[in-house]
Amino acid sequence: MPRVETVIVGAGQAGLALSRALTRLGRGHVVLERGRVGERWRSERWDSLALLTPNWLSRLPGAPEHADPDGFLRREELVSYLERYARSFGAPVHEGVTVLRVSPGFRVETDAGTWWADNVVVASGACDVPVLPAAAAAAPVPGLHAAAYRNPAALPDGAILVVGAGPSGQQIALELRRAGREVLLSAGRHVRMPRRYRGRDAFAWLEEIGQLATTIDEMPDAAAARRAPSFPLDGRGGGEDLDLGVLARAGVRLAGRLTGFRGDHALFADDLVENARAADASMRKLLARFDAAGGGPPEEVADVSVEPGPASADLAGFGAIVWATGYRREYPWLDVDVLDADGEIAHKRGVTEEPGVYTIGMRFLHRRDSHFIGGVGRDATFIAEHIAARCGERRRRTASLPAAA
Repeated sequence: MPRVETVIVGAGQAGLALSRALTRLGRGHVVLERGRVGERWRSERWDSLALLTPNWLSRLPGAPEHADPDGFLRREELVSYLERYARSFGAPVHEGVTVLRVSPGFRVETDAGTWWADNVVVASGACDVPVLPAAAAAAPVPGLHAAAYRNPAALPDGAILVVGAGPSGQQIALELRRAGREVLLSAGRHVRMPRRYRGRDAFAWLEEIGQLATTIDEMPDAAAARRAPSFPLDGRGGGEDLDLGVLARAGVRLAGRLTGFRGDHALFADDLVENARAADASMRKLLARFDAAGGGPPEEVADVSVEPGPASADLAGFGAIVWATGYRREYPWLDVDVLDADGEIAHKRGVTEEPGVYTIGMRFLHRRDSHFIGGVGRDATFIAEHIAARCGERRRRTASLPAAA
């Protein structure tokens, strides 16, 4: 059984950034990937996807600048980018290797053999297991999670119910409507942000006010901060506005939060107007901070105006439901004591209380941008240096032991 200093589980942007940091420190490691480099971007994202973040926020450490810093990488461009990045420093990636069990020691069992490691880093990402609400079991028409959605033509004929008003739900609803499909969007709690404000991208303003650099230690409720909704922005078409008003003008019908099904009918809460107003209110607080940082007069951004949604909708004639209802993490293969009561990896800046076990690429791992492609580098450097220090200390302790008689 081969022995290696560190095993990294996952060859997405986080695992590759850590691999480069360890390579620069001369630390031995392997990266085990169940599919190919960037597998989730290949197999769990729809065809037309473009990153929400502009290219200047989507640069991995040591990689050259993107040709268009203010553009937005499309899915296939990002996959190529990750492949080139792995080749640029000879990342020791083992593709097509599924980790079956990590046990104390650390014995890393896979479907391609077993490694012994001094350290294990979980880099399997924040979007691990698609979540379906309990109500999905009673749905009268077929459904699929947004992770399985590819394009409008791949869905059955008929109208489509999209559940969820985060970035995925709003982007998919708009794409379906532009393809000529009848679309009903169920919108629960969500947030809103214009793509550009006063001539600058929203993320440029967030960077300006220090929002992206906020650390989890500064948040009054860390768990709530990690669960906060993401801004429904769109990188397609060079970056587009996306909100319930945009969808309504495109012809998407809107309803409140889905509460369940009765026969062929979907049932909705009477909260559509309330949710839209709350999204506008939270947006205006941020816009006021942008104005304070940038000086000058504010730009007019109209509130989203929506009518109360229907209490129910007859789904006869609907072809499918797209569940844009988020993800959770699950680690059935991780047989070491690092999980909290909610099944999440308990850590401080990616370092767990089990010496030698780390995680990277999680939302708000340390800073608000920790899960951004351009944000994982700081965490990668920190964790790589922690691993190097830990392994150096272990060698010093071993060297100081008396020789066997």
